[in-house]
Amino acid sequence: MAEQEILEGAMAVAHAVARCRPEVIAAYPITPQTHISEELSQIVADGELDAEFVKVESEFGAASVVLGASAAGTRTYTATSSQGLLLMNEVLWNIAGMRLPVVLACANRSISAPLSIWCDHQDAEAIRDCGVLQFYAEDNQEACDMHVIAFRVAEDRRVLLPAMVNLDGFLLTHVFEPTILPDQELCDKFLGTYEAVLKLDAANPATFGAFTEPDKCMEGRWMVHDACLRSVGVIEEASAEFEKVFGRASGGLIEEYQSQDAETILIAKGSLCGTIKDVVDDLRDEGKKVGLVRIKTYRPWPAEAVLGAVSRARQIAVIERGASFGAGGVMTPEVKETLYDAGRLIPVHGYCVQLGGREVPPDGIREIVDRVSGGEKQKAYEYFRLRTEILPDLVPGA
Repeated sequence: MAEQEILEGAMAVAHAVARCRPEVIAAYPITPQTHISEELSQIVADGELDAEFVKVESEFGAASVVLGASAAGTRTYTATSSQGLLLMNEVLWNIAGMRLPVVLACANRSISAPLSIWCDHQDAEAIRDCGVLQFYAEDNQEACDMHVIAFRVAEDRRVLLPAMVNLDGFLLTHVFEPTILPDQELCDKFLGTYEAVLKLDAANPATFGAFTEPDKCMEGRWMVHDACLRSVGVIEEASAEFEKVFGRASGGLIEEYQSQDAETILIAKGSLCGTIKDVVDDLRDEGKKVGLVRIKTYRPWPAEAVLGAVSRARQIAVIERGASFGAGGVMTPEVKETLYDAGRLIPVHGYCVQLGGREVPPDGIREIVDRVSGGEKQKAYEYFRLRTEILPDLVPGA
């Protein structure tokens, strides 16, 4: 049985990825992802992993390399953050459309402008619609385990889509935590030897990403949509199998934390959920029925799981770490749609927090709970604790 080690998050992820035996890795450094690719480069250089590490000129190049390597029939991996993920965007649409099971990590970081290197989820949410499965880790152990599960799910014949593991920049990537690295023998058992379903083969010629006329293009797009929906069951299967093989629960669609009888439910994702759990515990001690539904899988959107988890709720607060400018949030509308489709018309309030890494202390979470459960009418969506007093300095004449 593997023992816990005190490891930096990015380093732990790099070693977990190495034990998944990717054959081609391509990455370009960008804060706060850099330690992942640096460590993988060192692992390959030291001969600990039989893989090709390709140094590229940009994230567009990194995504293009893993696209080509995956099309050639190899297990591939890359990692990025922020502007780097946006630069990959064009290629990621192609990877998904070609049904190539590339796995990547996003060390979540805000996107410009204004320039910020700190954590929020705007980078990953900006590419939510391109066909890449998205998983969000709460801690470094989960970030490691989700990579193993991501390879399993992406490569499943029922899915064949790229998968991205999100871990909060600095809050996880640069934090040292007790972590159990996945055992090599168990990884090999769980993942098996990679055999590409779709690949370039001179003996069986095929075309990837070919020009398509209007009478066929929609069907190609629908196939990506259908595979994404089918991945729900595969994610649940893979997570259950992971627990059997490795002896610890990880992955899955959502986590229900004291939500079974909760009247007020908070919905969130990422490392902020650790703080929310502490607040929920305190409020429970005060006799308040508050719970958390943590989104572990964001794409595909786990509608049925979310609906089942909020069955007793009287009001819901969605705590967002990304923004959709001019609209009512990113995740908030999806929660509302899930409830509306089921005929459950309960108040859902969205709160945009932590953009650019702004701290959300426990008293902030408590304030959100007090507001949504206090009986007074709240805004459907708002930027929480917006510093209006500094706005004239940022926008002259406003």
